[in-house]
Amino acid sequence: MLENASPLVFQRAKERDVTPEEEDDLVSDPIDDREVFDLVRCINDPEHPLTLEQLNVVEQLRIQVNDAESKVDVAFTPTIPHCSMATLIGLSIRVKLLRALPARFKVDVHITPGTHVSEHAVNKQLADKERVAAALENSHLLQVVNQCLFPSC
Repeated sequence: MLENASPLVFQRAKERDVTPEEEDDLVSDPIDDREVFDLVRCINDPEHPLTLEQLNVVEQLRIQVNDAESKVDVAFTPTIPHCSMATLIGLSIRVKLLRALPARFKVDVHITPGTHVSEHAVNKQLADKERVAAALENSHLLQVVNQCLFPSC
């Protein structure tokens, strides 16, 4: 049974224009908010056949990147305040970024303040490297995360 059987569906953002400099491997270009958004926008929701972008769970304006300091901060907004999938969604975002970004980046994934009843507990789990590593050792959970990460757009 779905917790949110009829979620609001939002329109996807326009595709980003890629510049010739970005395609040139010899040119060093900083990673920016939009590039990180493009990495997470197509993550599948674990309950619905929709992406996190379509459900407005991730938005570019809630992503901050400081390339010089190698920091990425992603706030995500569950569709309902009592969403039981919030930790799985956050874990999927974290795994996607850890796999896609250079290893120099420190990635912080957390719930948008005030949007979930268990915000503090979920954020604590997502910030704990040992808990994240242990979660990914669970083959069933890893399979679910990989299904969320399978490209759908």
